[in-house]
Amino acid sequence: AGKEPVGLPPDLVINRVEDGFLRSRGLGAELVPPLSLVTDDCGIYYDPTRASQLESLIRQPLPDAARLRAERLQAKVIAARISKYNLSAMPSPDLPQGLRLLIPGQVEDDASIRLGAGTVNTNLGLLQAARAAHPDAILIYKPHPDVEAGLRPGAVADDDLRRLADVVARHADPLHLIEHCDQVFTMTSLLGFEALLRHKPVTCLGAPFYAGWGLTTDLGPIPLRRSRAPDGHPLPRPDLAGLIHACLIAYPRYYDPVSRRPCPPEVAVERL
Repeated sequence: AGKEPVGLPPDLVINRVEDGFLRSRGLGAELVPPLSLVTDDCGIYYDPTRASQLESLIRQPLPDAARLRAERLQAKVIAARISKYNLSAMPSPDLPQGLRLLIPGQVEDDASIRLGAGTVNTNLGLLQAARAAHPDAILIYKPHPDVEAGLRPGAVADDDLRRLADVVARHADPLHLIEHCDQVFTMTSLLGFEALLRHKPVTCLGAPFYAGWGLTTDLGPIPLRRSRAPDGHPLPRPDLAGLIHACLIAYPRYYDPVSRRPCPPEVAVERL
């Protein structure tokens, strides 16, 4: 991911394919099949170095009916406690009192890190940046499930975890952590988008697909095209419903494992 093929005709249309944001009950790294995919013949959502179909969809004005559908889907996702992978989780640890920052670990060779991270591009660097920015906060570090499963790189040494994090939430329910934390501090993690869905403040050190639209605190290298037109004038800012409609309704394609046919996201949520 993130590399272009060479030696192909210049007029060839390339469609890039990736998992959607409501994926499965289990990890893709463990070969659990997805209920959603995205295809993009412009760019791909995790690569901020080029435009993507998702960016175009986020910028589009949202009709009233589409807004209502996005808000209902948001409520359904929250009520059903749906996330990307929907893993069986250990009971979440008791969290100390104070300003709680959720720090989601990531896979360090992931394309979203290679293409979308800023100067902070490791989990250790993320923890160090969070502690420097919030020296008195309670830092709750959640390792990425692929890393916990030993399938991908990104582990942080135990000595560094003890020095920087107040709580290490191993195999914990990410939604419980979002609900019980005050903010999310991330590089490019999808958990930041899941926190936005639940009205939590999110600070981004990189340029994930949900950053740069006025909905997050952005400390990373956000593409100027997300806020300004080619002639330099400011673009309208989408609201959360617009982001949700683009990311969960307009951009992905969903598969119903019961009927084995395409389906809308509302059915995929029911299946998950």
